[in-house]
Amino acid sequence: MDPLAHRLRPTSLDTYVGQTHLVGPGGPLREAIERKHRFSFILWGPPGVGKTTLARIYANALDATLFELSAVSAGKADIRKAVDTDTGEHPKVLFLDEIHRFNKAQQDFLLPFVESGTLTLIGATTENPSFEVIPALLSRCRVFTLHELTDEDLATILGSADIALTHETIQWITERANGDARQALTIIENAQSLYGVVTPETLQSSLQDKRLRYDKHADEHHNTVSAFIKSMRASQPDAALYYLARMVTAGEDPIFIARRMVIFASEDIGLAQPTALVVANAVFRACETIGLPECRINLAHGVAYLSQCKKDRRAYNALGSAMKDVEQYGNLAIPLKIRNAPTKLMKQEGYGAGYEMYPPVGGQATESYLPEKLATKKYLD
Repeated sequence: MDPLAHRLRPTSLDTYVGQTHLVGPGGPLREAIERKHRFSFILWGPPGVGKTTLARIYANALDATLFELSAVSAGKADIRKAVDTDTGEHPKVLFLDEIHRFNKAQQDFLLPFVESGTLTLIGATTENPSFEVIPALLSRCRVFTLHELTDEDLATILGSADIALTHETIQWITERANGDARQALTIIENAQSLYGVVTPETLQSSLQDKRLRYDKHADEHHNTVSAFIKSMRASQPDAALYYLARMVTAGEDPIFIARRMVIFASEDIGLAQPTALVVANAVFRACETIGLPECRINLAHGVAYLSQCKKDRRAYNALGSAMKDVEQYGNLAIPLKIRNAPTKLMKQEGYGAGYEMYPPVGGQATESYLPEKLATKKYLD
């Protein structure tokens, strides 16, 4: 029997759940599907949020022949086979899952077929396409960002599974599925097949993990994250490493932890140790490319380093003060001296007049570049 996630996969927008910004009334993908508008696009979002399903619905709406490939295993020969296949009057849609796994040469090979319209490309990726897709191919595709499914979305999907689930059970699942419908359905399918009934107890037993007291809505999660950040802020590496271990053991997404570290590097360390941001970004990238379990070592390295750095919140505080003035005063006039002057008329109006490109060596320009009303303001102490 097919997996539950496969059996419940929607075949039209009528039963599709989530991504209302794309497929809700007036959404760009809904309009494209309903108007049968053919164009290439990339779906960027986390796992289990409906990328493959959207591709199939779109291809079906066009009455197209759909070629589904995974960039993990496919190559140039697979693309050539799709190009050479005779589909009559039916357009050809190529769904390339994990498009970020195609190397530059493979993407270059694909490009002319997309450019000529021989293939309509739908790429799916969990990685930022700006970094993973070559510019020439990216420029010929629209990029649609998909979001994690909400708890309400997941509850709706679980309700269609024809399996008796209590409210408590649904909440247990949604707190562990991380917005991933496929993961949520796999969790209940495993418990159902093992125990014949799906309850928090059978779910816990089938998973055999210790995540019960650590989820994205419970106090334990928020308390641990708070303790982790405050321990680094207090320059206590032992405490910070302990709370890191708590999060990793509980199954926290390493990308979530690394993201908080990148923020911390600028918010709390800032100008005291500018290289902290470099290290934090390196840890984030390592978590993306290496993954668990090894990226735990990268996280520990970064946490130990950030904890021992001197702290300086001046840049963060300065931005907050500047934003308050922006909210209070709106778009104050920018001084003419530092306005852009690309045309003769603008130069005649005084744009850029008197601007000196470089301040005195080792010093700064004596005249304030702030709007006149804020000319004496000091944001950075």
